[in-house]
Amino acid sequence: MGRTDSTYRDLLRAMESRWEEYRRGLHRADQQVFDRLFEFARAHAEASRLQTPRLVEIPALVSILLEQQKRIDDLEDRLDHIERDLNDRG
Repeated sequence: MGRTDSTYRDLLRAMESRWEEYRRGLHRADQQVFDRLFEFARAHAEASRLQTPRLVEIPALVSILLEQQKRIDDLEDRLDHIERDLNDRG
């Protein structure tokens, strides 16, 4: 007998499909950003699958937030280094 439970990746693809009309309504540049958000969600699919699969939106959003926070942290670190370099020169 085959497996009938949807995987987290299947649920995430279905969620992305439900948002397709919204995506089409975005400007082209925003569509690319929107697509990147789903890339963030897919990047954490292994951890997300451990959550209740009925609530695919919650782990997807947490994954997106996690990736965005990592980028913010990286930018803050880079800015701190630039500021230190400028202060050392002065």
